[in-house]
Amino acid sequence: MSEVTQDVRRIPYFKNDPFIVLLLGFVTCGLYLIYWNIKMAEVVNAVVEKQVITPPVAIFSGCCFPVNLYFYYLVGQNLEVIGRKVGNPSLQDQSVLLIVLGFFAPMVSAMIVQGEINKLYN
Repeated sequence: MSEVTQDVRRIPYFKNDPFIVLLLGFVTCGLYLIYWNIKMAEVVNAVVEKQVITPPVAIFSGCCFPVNLYFYYLVGQNLEVIGRKVGNPSLQDQSVLLIVLGFFAPMVSAMIVQGEINKLYN
């Protein structure tokens, strides 16, 4: 069995259409993002193979503005590892974009991250 196949088995399955993440974020007034942040924290922690996003940070980032920026900062700090796993080394260049969009439109940041994470399952 290849190393990539073994890596994917350790990563929790959380594949959604990025547009659905955006739509549910707006329709539920951001409540869906609390669930999404918890699941995404599990995936990012599994990809990086250490706990970089704790469950309290994931929960509070869905409903507390400054913590939201910290969540996207942590995701941005680990984009290099995620980029290596999906075969996109330029992914780390999007870390500032995630923080800026997390400030103005967190649903759009979630959509971008979901789109990149979906590539793990292809």
